[in-house]
Amino acid sequence: MPDRSRIPRAIDQFNNYLSNTNSYLVALNSANAIRLGILPDEVTRWTGFVCAWNPLYLKYIDEKGSRTTVITDHLHSIITSCVIFDQTNHLLDRIAASPVVTVSDMEIFNIKKGILLKTKHTRPQAALTEPLFASIQPIGGGNVSIKCRSASGGRAAIFAGADAIQFNYAIGDPAPGFAEAYGLKSEISSRATINLALSPASSGKHLYIYLRWYLVKHPTLAGPWSSVQTVLVL
Repeated sequence: MPDRSRIPRAIDQFNNYLSNTNSYLVALNSANAIRLGILPDEVTRWTGFVCAWNPLYLKYIDEKGSRTTVITDHLHSIITSCVIFDQTNHLLDRIAASPVVTVSDMEIFNIKKGILLKTKHTRPQAALTEPLFASIQPIGGGNVSIKCRSASGGRAAIFAGADAIQFNYAIGDPAPGFAEAYGLKSEISSRATINLALSPASSGKHLYIYLRWYLVKHPTLAGPWSSVQTVLVL
């Protein structure tokens, strides 16, 4: 019987899951997919869900602009199609039963089995070391779009070892000297694509921002800060 806990049904959680698993399957010429016995047609279908999902999700996260009930319904429809595809092809069951499955495989695909099942409530012991890479684009009206990914990820997604992104920022010169300088605003996002809504008065000024992978319940284990990113707010 399929494990309903593997594929998230909530839109934001599913977005992270779909992006992370697809990046993992197609990385290094689909090396992980080949190792786990996932067929090329199955990888193509999984990537197809991403292609259908991403433009709709960008509209969904614009709560005051393009989000509508139709967009939301379409996203839920893609989630349902993805779940049915997994149930029909036993994709995650095959990964779980693979003789070469690793802990990393199970973490990426949210498979609670063996050591992961026994340790799912334990506190992480080591701080994150994965660097965060951000693509920052001003979109007008004081708004800035920020897309975050890990070193191995091709698309915006929360790193598998984290559950959020922390970012500290300032508007206007001079540039801050370091990530935790006095006076910086600090926020946390559970989404890898962040729509930073600044005041229209910020237009024409520089945004200085630092970002890192974050653990909400274990903030002392957060990852390293990125170098300062600078963009002119439109």
